[in-house]
Amino acid sequence: MTISLPDQQGHWGQFGGKYVPDTLMTALDELIEAYADFQKNATFQAILLKQLKDYVGRPTPIYHAQKLSKLLGKATIYFKREDLAHTGAHKINNTLGQILLAKHMGKNRIIAETGAGQHGVATATACALHGLECVVYMGAEDIARQRMNVFRMELMGARVIPVEAGSKTLKDAINEAIRDWVTNVDNTYYCIGSVVGPHPYPMMVRDFQKIIGEEARNQIKKEEGQLPDVIVACVGGGSNAIGIFYPFLQDEIEMVGVEAGGEGIEPGRHGATLCHGKVGVLHGAMSYLLQDDDGQILPTHSVSAGLDYSGVGPEHAYLRDTKRVHYTSVSDEQALEAFRLVSENEGILPALESSHALAYAIKMARSASENRLILVNLSGRGDKDLDIVEGLV
Repeated sequence: MTISLPDQQGHWGQFGGKYVPDTLMTALDELIEAYADFQKNATFQAILLKQLKDYVGRPTPIYHAQKLSKLLGKATIYFKREDLAHTGAHKINNTLGQILLAKHMGKNRIIAETGAGQHGVATATACALHGLECVVYMGAEDIARQRMNVFRMELMGARVIPVEAGSKTLKDAINEAIRDWVTNVDNTYYCIGSVVGPHPYPMMVRDFQKIIGEEARNQIKKEEGQLPDVIVACVGGGSNAIGIFYPFLQDEIEMVGVEAGGEGIEPGRHGATLCHGKVGVLHGAMSYLLQDDDGQILPTHSVSAGLDYSGVGPEHAYLRDTKRVHYTSVSDEQALEAFRLVSENEGILPALESSHALAYAIKMARSASENRLILVNLSGRGDKDLDIVEGLV
């Protein structure tokens, strides 16, 4: 089975690495050293575990979706309920860890990027808790789609900076955050929201998110007396997916990462990087990218603001090429149908990101020839998406 560990330079095979300006190499080396110290620091680790328990509400439960399972036929479907974590998504697991690390490093100014707004909200939340300055870069298009999350960030004291460049989405927000970091590297910590960017971020964010899979592993064995047959998670940058996949990588379990199929396979109409991308370098790491023949990054589309990234985490690229994880996509229409079906039958409003994973699990359950135990990572709740889905479902 695949053992997914990067080398000392942060490579999984050819993927990953540190492709950044010289200005940031010292900062990354400092971060690598600080993170190694942080992992061994019993005081900070104890604070993090206590905050995950008392502030975030961990462990989040797994939930047997009985009505949905019965409706679909031969499948037993469970949700890992990251939507029940404080702030409404898995993002808080990572931001609390990184903000504690920033304090450990003596950094008092935090910058972040956000797409759907959940990472921005989680960063603003952690900064409010720890009394740190917070600046969040967000694409102007995403701000228009996720107005309520912008308001939540501002209520917690964060300054949200609209990004008008490029496609005005997550890719462009990351570009601006990196420019800020280069300019203010001495006092600023860049809190990346997914398993993307230069080493050590993909490894570090995965480590903060693997609690999802560690909990789920114990919970499903307790409930069903076995591990799941299949684990399904949505993939944009890929943090919720790697968080649930990682603790199961050495088990004989099928894993499926579901990308945004959008409105079709034409360039600019989807966000399915692992399905249709080519290898290249973006935001400090080598991975699969949506790019044209000249290496220019293509625009993306998804009904979900959190899945329209032009790249993907390098560990996912490695898991794709080693065939340990299967990556596929579902369309906007399929995700919206899954949103409706789960809302009506389980009384749970899933995030549009999570609805992509649910759509694939639903398709799998409908076509199953024998009963299968399916675990879906319900990475966030759908309150933030109600303005988008109104009139569409």
